[in-house]
Amino acid sequence: MTLAADTTASLDGLQHIVLDDISWDLYEHLLREVSGSTLRVTYHRGSVEIMSPLPKHETWKKAVAGFIEAMAFELNVPIRRLGSTTFRLHEREAGLEPDECYYVQNVAAVRGKQVIELPADPPPDLALEIDIARRSISREPIYAALGVPELWRYDGRGLHVLKLMPQGRYEPQPASEVFPFLPVKELERFIVRFPHEDDTAIMRDYLNWVRTLKP
Repeated sequence: MTLAADTTASLDGLQHIVLDDISWDLYEHLLREVSGSTLRVTYHRGSVEIMSPLPKHETWKKAVAGFIEAMAFELNVPIRRLGSTTFRLHEREAGLEPDECYYVQNVAAVRGKQVIELPADPPPDLALEIDIARRSISREPIYAALGVPELWRYDGRGLHVLKLMPQGRYEPQPASEVFPFLPVKELERFIVRFPHEDDTAIMRDYLNWVRTLKP
């Protein structure tokens, strides 16, 4: 086992540690040890990254997730919210907790299930990634290994829709296939308001706009 960053090291003020040469069994042991905490554990091909999110990360996460969920409720779009559930595939040596994730097209396949295991169950149709802090392990290849078909990435400047291509990589798209009726780029005008206004006022304006959409 190789320690790539000590426990006092930080990236943008986050708790942060990277370990190399980690077996799958040890990764699963780490998951059990941090269960119930705010720590996020990312695993890819023997490397582990453990991070604790900052408030600014959680602010953007809750903002975008709130828009997705409010839109679904208002327009009666069936979804299942799985939050930061751990998804992992031993044969791909890949595992992570999305910032948020949703079943939409495959909502019926997981309805009523308390445990979801890949590859017997489908991966989430949509994952949300708040990419405002530098990471040592790239997460896009892990999402690709898990087979998540669509990824929304917010980088502090814009919200980007990425589609998993047959070649196994993500490419930017002009629109979402999960919510094809939703002009995703329009969400940015609401997102940028969060540092300056209260959540309730923003959501009220957002819902007024959502009601003009036709799913």
